[in-house]
Amino acid sequence: MRRRKILLIITGVMIISASLPVQASMPMPDLLPFGQIDLEQELSEPDERQEPDSGDNEADSAAETTQDAEIVQEVLQEDAVGSGVILIADKTAEDYALAYERAKSANWGYTNLGIADVSDNLNIRAVAAEDGRLVGKLPKDAACEVLDMDDTWAHIQSGNVDGYVSRDYLLTGALARLKAEELATTVATVTTDSLKVRAEPNTDSEVITLVPRGEELEVSAVEGDWVKVFLDDDEVFVSGEYVEVSAELGTAITMSELLYGQGISNVRVDICQYAKEFLGNPYVWGGTSLTKGADCSGFVLSVFKKYGVSLPHSSRAQANCGTTIKVSEAKPGDLIFYGKGKTINHVAIYIGNGQVIHASNPRTGIRISSVSYRSPFKAVRILQD
Repeated sequence: MRRRKILLIITGVMIISASLPVQASMPMPDLLPFGQIDLEQELSEPDERQEPDSGDNEADSAAETTQDAEIVQEVLQEDAVGSGVILIADKTAEDYALAYERAKSANWGYTNLGIADVSDNLNIRAVAAEDGRLVGKLPKDAACEVLDMDDTWAHIQSGNVDGYVSRDYLLTGALARLKAEELATTVATVTTDSLKVRAEPNTDSEVITLVPRGEELEVSAVEGDWVKVFLDDDEVFVSGEYVEVSAELGTAITMSELLYGQGISNVRVDICQYAKEFLGNPYVWGGTSLTKGADCSGFVLSVFKKYGVSLPHSSRAQANCGTTIKVSEAKPGDLIFYGKGKTINHVAIYIGNGQVIHASNPRTGIRISSVSYRSPFKAVRILQD
């Protein structure tokens, strides 16, 4: 009963506050690097893009007040949020009205947004049944379009995957929109066939590597005509003329991206399967823990250690192990090396179908990428089979 009274008081305060003149549709001045809302700044600065008064101020104000009240009611009543979230959160009623209105208006391109609420990956099945065929994985915090729902299953689309997930592990409604505000990452999508990545923001600077069309680079900052991006655990620069900057949420991985070619030995399949168990786990410089954190060579070292293969803890040293092969000859379980200029500084495990798995950087952790997400330096075969 006491909890109900508290909720009623909060509801009243929030509905009253919804009539205050809040800049609810203020665009984010800067999404970099995580897309988090600076509520204090948003409330204090005027909206330079605000349209002039139309003469229907009183009608508009009444409509906005009603809409804000409905938003607050949605926050308090929607099953996906729950009153407990409202009670424990350290925000004012005015902050909530602003945050929810902003999330609702943007919604990151989704009509009915869903976010995977799991510690690793959420199974996507072909039919709404626990024994349904797996068609993909929705990584932790990845987004999807919710097409339909019942009490147990949600029909979703994400990336190239269409299927069903358990509702128990999917955030929807207002809570999904709030989570998206925290998770959105600013990326620069390459719009030219081969983009030069440079050490400094000028054309006289060293070209570190080349990145193909369509690859997404995480943005650190925009500096005039140049965009500072993360290249694994380095910060480098690309020309703003050849990228399109946008805010994105992660999406699902298809099962085809997790499969292998024909004629691959069991040990190679096992190594790749084992490595993928740690997708999404943290990157820690100097680390070798597959669960608590590893850097690129520490990740490779620890994966191969399980199969009795001892490797040094350095990408440059690992590049001198085994047999050098052409990148085009790589099989699942072979190592792909990348460089900064002419110096090797990153290593990944090839998993087939043009994909690698690697401990990329502190922002993304262990992830799957295209083998050509940056120019490969060399390939090495450790397993002689």
